[in-house]
Amino acid sequence: MLYPDVAYPTYSVGAILAGAVGTPVHISPKEWPAADFAWVNSPSNPTGRVHSQQELADVIAWARGRGNNSLVVSDECYLEFGHSASPTSILAHTGGDNTNILSVHSLSKRSNMAGYRAAFVVGDTKIISRLREVRKHAGMILPLPVQKAMIAALGDDLHVGQQRLRYNARRERLAPALEKFGFRVEESKAGLYIWCTRDEADWDSVSALADLGILATPGHFYGESGARHIRVALTATDDQIEAAAQRLLAHQEISS
Repeated sequence: MLYPDVAYPTYSVGAILAGAVGTPVHISPKEWPAADFAWVNSPSNPTGRVHSQQELADVIAWARGRGNNSLVVSDECYLEFGHSASPTSILAHTGGDNTNILSVHSLSKRSNMAGYRAAFVVGDTKIISRLREVRKHAGMILPLPVQKAMIAALGDDLHVGQQRLRYNARRERLAPALEKFGFRVEESKAGLYIWCTRDEADWDSVSALADLGILATPGHFYGESGARHIRVALTATDDQIEAAAQRLLAHQEISS
């Protein structure tokens, strides 16, 4: 099983639980080895990177180039939270043939329904049929009240747009303050996070922010390739984001 070399750790843990061999890979599938299963994630957690249309087309070609024996699953949980880039689903590039392609969506972030554990899969009907059989016998069927809540949430786009504006406003406030503090923001074009570096060990960056009462996640949590980066979440309240920005700017003024 392949997964991005900077990625949410659940992909790696999933491979362990399934008894599969998990292998981190770079973005381009031209460098990927043969595998049964590959994850892609756009917009990315933690980096906020958005796959280009060509990159998604290359991923589909990778699956199709192996006699349709390789499954690609696209984690699109942050799809509706674009900022300086507009994410697109992998299914927009299959030409209507979703063989061996799945798209995974969650309402956890889209609609602030993390506690509901509400999500759905779209794509290859044969694969989905097999998933339904496993889910049924494993007792993983969603309770009817949760299904009803999903219908209500998915039937309303207004709250999603409001949430997107909220996250983007927080990004536009906090990113410049982090840059003033010496960080270089990389990717971070969508999603809920800022991915940044001061070209130092991630724990040193975490410590520098902790001294100001600001908590961030060390990048190596998402793979060794992220060991000189940190992830800063935009999920705090507006007031907390404003307070963090003011602390960063005030510290820089004192230092200069």
